[in-house]
Amino acid sequence: MPREEPVETDEYTRYELMSPGTASFHILYEVTAIAPGATVFFNPIRKGSAASGEHVTDRMTGEELRFEVVSGQEARRTGLSRADLDTDYIRIHLGRPVPADGGQVRLLIEKTYQDAKSYFSEGDAIVFARSLGVRRNSVVLPVGYELLACNVPSQVLSEADGRILVSFANPGPGPAALTIRAKRLLP
Repeated sequence: MPREEPVETDEYTRYELMSPGTASFHILYEVTAIAPGATVFFNPIRKGSAASGEHVTDRMTGEELRFEVVSGQEARRTGLSRADLDTDYIRIHLGRPVPADGGQVRLLIEKTYQDAKSYFSEGDAIVFARSLGVRRNSVVLPVGYELLACNVPSQVLSEADGRILVSFANPGPGPAALTIRAKRLLP
């Protein structure tokens, strides 16, 4: 069977954990569409997560891009031949076709997921446990929380607003099974 050409590159995901108890986190996903001639791009909505607040921006022009949520079957029918039939996708209408000969369209996809299996409370701690397939990722803790543990080598930084950012690169061939534990700082 012939190998499919890549349709994206240079992915980065930032997860901003929302208030504990909401099981919600805001996602900022940067990706570059590279399939020559492509006029649409597909971004999966992870199974088990309820997505809301979707917003897509062309990073070169700042233009807000039109999109709709489609089934896996519709994604296959309209351009994503390897779409999982049991997954929904955000189908994004690019502002211009991806240029041939190494051209690209850089996107910022924003959405909020609610997923109690990935983000939950455990005693006085919060836990973010998620399999992450993207190579470059960061997780931002809620305001007033400190990092207790992280199971993958990471860089820990302080944001300008005081939130803690945990950043890592996944060098492996498969997804990284990330688990972060944090708790509220004492007043």
